[in-house]
Amino acid sequence: MSDTPQSPIQRSDEEWKKALPAETYSVMRRHGTERAGTSPLNKEYRAGSYSCAACGLPLFESSTKFDSGTGWPSFFAPLPKAVGTTTDRSLGMARTEVHCARCGGHLGHVFPDGPQPTGERYCMNGVALKFEPKVTGG
Repeated sequence: MSDTPQSPIQRSDEEWKKALPAETYSVMRRHGTERAGTSPLNKEYRAGSYSCAACGLPLFESSTKFDSGTGWPSFFAPLPKAVGTTTDRSLGMARTEVHCARCGGHLGHVFPDGPQPTGERYCMNGVALKFEPKVTGG
């Protein structure tokens, strides 16, 4: 994927390729998908936040994460202004692609079958996310 015009972070494809691990590059810059059930973040239940693996922008809070049973980390809402969406017709159907608002990296897709309060399921590729556990006092 090349950078979108609205993306504040502009890097060449070669720069992204050097900056990201191969699987992360494939997902975030080439619209790939990791295999279901392979991300350790799918089973991450600690309090904390999830950020973009490419640029570090905070995307989701753990309080919005739920087990969708799909094999990918799922959330019912992103942080305000953290993600953008586009229509993805790559599989012969219209889906809503989710990308990082800062670097334009592909994160996954959003579907209208999630839990309340939003009814949405942000189905994200774990390699596109970095988890930061909440620091507790002590």
